[in-house]
Amino acid sequence: MMGSDRHYPEERPAHLVGVSSLWMDETAVTNTAFSAFVAATGYVTVAERPLDPALYPGAQPAMLVPGSLVFRMTEGPVDTRDIANWWHWIPGASWRHPKGPGSDFVGREDHPVVQVAYEDAEAYARWADKALPSEAEWEFGARGGLDGAEFAWGEEFTPGGVHLSNTWQGPFPWSDFAADGFAGTCPVRSFPPNGYGLYEMCGNSWEWTTDWFAARHEPAKPGCCAAEASLDPRQPTSRIPRKVVKGGSFLCWHIIISKRFRAATCRT
Repeated sequence: MMGSDRHYPEERPAHLVGVSSLWMDETAVTNTAFSAFVAATGYVTVAERPLDPALYPGAQPAMLVPGSLVFRMTEGPVDTRDIANWWHWIPGASWRHPKGPGSDFVGREDHPVVQVAYEDAEAYARWADKALPSEAEWEFGARGGLDGAEFAWGEEFTPGGVHLSNTWQGPFPWSDFAADGFAGTCPVRSFPPNGYGLYEMCGNSWEWTTDWFAARHEPAKPGCCAAEASLDPRQPTSRIPRKVVKGGSFLCWHIIISKRFRAATCRT
């Protein structure tokens, strides 16, 4: 049973799906694994490439440099309707420098690789002779055999008061109590696996799937372009097709297993 009628509008309606048998990586792709891919292929990620001004009409020249969005904790309460209060465009931010120039992942080699675009995740998967999962495949794996459960481990977020995922505790985005033991990402295998032996399917880092985002779980209309339909109607000037990312991250509160985000690491 995929989706949910109890939680988010974009998860409705709950419906039966079938997937073929598959293997799934036990963990998200780590910095070590992604480094091996880049060393073997010379691959340059989207965040490291020069920008074509023609694709960004009206952009300030100073902004037309390689970079990425970086989360910055605020000093106090802010308007949570405006994500620009905590997401900041940082020139030079990439998987090598996840928080911008001067940062690296030394000491976090076994953390999930971040600042990875969908195109980058696909390239890694091809190199590894694997494939990114569809949304249905990802959700089937994440449930670990608990069909319809709210979390990858059952119905209670912290059974017996024990945290089973790396999420945000405290007032967002200015104070993370880190009651789960981690502020920011954590090493893979930090929490118990689900029923299928998969680690951190909830929290830690978002994960790409191959599906285009849609406002509801509904069949595509005849002749409708799924990529075009995935555009965000609230941002008519940003015509960027959106893939579904799953699982939530260390920035999220209670992560319901079926939550779909409109946009990271990849789990191949």
